[in-house]
Order: sequence, then structure tokens, then C-alpha cells
Amino acid sequence: MEEGKKYHWHVIYTKSRQEKKLAQNYDEIGIQYYLPTVTTVKQWSDRKKKVEEVLFKSYIFVYVSKKEYLDALKCAGAVRYIAIEGKAVKVPDNQIEAIKNTINNKVEFSISADYFKKGELVEIISGPLHGAKGEVVSISGKRKLLIRIEQIGYSLVVHVSPDSIKVL
Repeated sequence: MEEGKKYHWHVIYTKSRQEKKLAQNYDEIGIQYYLPTVTTVKQWSDRKKKVEEVLFKSYIFVYVSKKEYLDALKCAGAVRYIAIEGKAVKVPDNQIEAIKNTINNKVEFSISADYFKKGELVEIISGPLHGAKGEVVSISGKRKLLIRIEQIGYSLVVHVSPDSIKVL
């Protein structure tokens, strides 16, 4: 990522169940954000309903300049930036793109808060996630690519064919 770049992706921790409301507030004041959501079917005793759920509970990504940095935090629902040693972490553009491509291309995936230490570092060489890098994990006998988003403590586990990845 360029150091001279004016805008950067950051992660804001939100109040519980306030992600969509915060996104609406950002729309109103013109702050660019990304709130990954997935559609799931919920079963109640009398009916089923499709519901749009937030992928990373209590987190929203914002693309802000230094000027908008505090404005994003002042919105109702925002709690704090995810920070290391007091400095808000920057999420690389390619990690945001990997999340967007996974969701938009309906790639089969699951979410994990586990931090895996073992496995090979790989790059996807074909398909909608071409160029994404991650770590291979063997789960239930299948090969899955782990794209770790360390800044928020989550990992995106994507199901990929072994022939669509190369070891770095």
C-alpha cells in the first residue's frame, strides 16, 4: 500500500447490532464504507425467511482520509477504531477486494475466528479470487484457503480446488 495515499481502509468496532444503522449514518454524511453481508434463510416455528446478516459482527470497514477520520468515529453506533499500540490499523486494499470477490462471486466459504499457525502460504492462480493470498488448512479432508484479516481477529475460509492454488 502506498504511504502517500490519501485514503485508507480502517476497521471500526461498533455497538452491538448497530452495523447497519452506522452504515446508514455513513451514507447520510458521505463516508465510504464496506459492510460485508450475506443472505441466509432463518427458520421460525411458523415460517422461513431470507435475512441479510452482517458477516463480521460489530465491525465495519471505512475508507477515509485524515480529514474524515474523526467524523467516522463521531457517528452514532461507532465505538472505536481497531488499533495496535494506539494507532488505527490499515487494512490492505487487496484484503477488502478478496472479501468483496468472495461474496459477489458466491464462492463457498465459512468464517473462523481461529488463528491458524500451521500450513503453507499460497496464492490463488485461477477463478474469481485470482491473486488472493492466504494459508492452506486441511479441514474435514478438504483443502480450504484461509485469508486472514488479522486486524479484526477473523479469518475467511474459502473452499478452493488444490489445482487453483500455488505455493509461494
